[in-house]
Parts: sequence; structure tokens; C-alpha cells
Amino acid sequence: MKGFKEFLLRGNVVDLAVAVVIGAAFTSVVNAFVKGVINPLVGLFGTKDLAAYSSCLKGPCEVDAAGNVTSGIFILWGSVLSAALSFLITAAVVYFLLILPMNHFMRKRKSAEEEALEAEAKEVELLTEIRDALVRRG
Repeated sequence: MKGFKEFLLRGNVVDLAVAVVIGAAFTSVVNAFVKGVINPLVGLFGTKDLAAYSSCLKGPCEVDAAGNVTSGIFILWGSVLSAALSFLITAAVVYFLLILPMNHFMRKRKSAEEEALEAEAKEVELLTEIRDALVRRG
């Protein structure tokens, strides 16, 4: 039980929970974008709903008014395409709005830390030279 408590109180668990909540909210934004922008653009070339794209693998294929397959085997490749587009959009937004700026920030931070360490090393070297010069004089 102690190990479980330590696991829950670790900062990573809280970060993960926040990421899941934000991811769920972001998923609805991406789905709305696909439904409101991508699907109408695809609709210029065919049907407006990507989920409507399907192929009959073994027929005769029939669908009832509710959209349920009553006979035949349908391949619903439009739904797969829609999910793939949602994934690509999500991945692109995460990369360009989160990962890329964070990497840039970390490089700047690391560079500033390295400059501070170099300045400190030069200062120590200068003080050592001054000390050695004073020892030789005195």
C-alpha cells in the first residue's frame, strides 16, 4: 500500500491526469474541425460525410434507414479515413503548439545555463591567476 501511495503522490500521475483531461477536451475540438471543415472540403469532391464512403466487399449489400447493415459485408473506409485525419490533425497541433515551442524553450534555457557555467569558470580561472600572482609577489 505504501508503494501505491507514493505512486499516486508522485508529480507524474497528476501531470498524466491533466494530460488526459486536456486530451479529451482537445479531441472534441479536433472532431468538430473535421466535421465542420474537413468533411465539407471533401464534400466538394463527393459526399459531405466521410463516414458515408464505403465499399461492398460481398454483396448484395443493403443498409436500412438507421444505417445498419442488413446484408452483405461493407468496408467502411470513410470512417477510417476520418479517424486518420483526426489523428494527423491532433498530432500536428500537439507537435507545432506544444513540442516545438517546448524544445525551443529548453534549448534557450540550456544555452543560458551553459553560458552561466562558462562565465563562472572564467571567473574562477581569473581569481586563480590573481591568487597565483599575489603568491609570487609576496
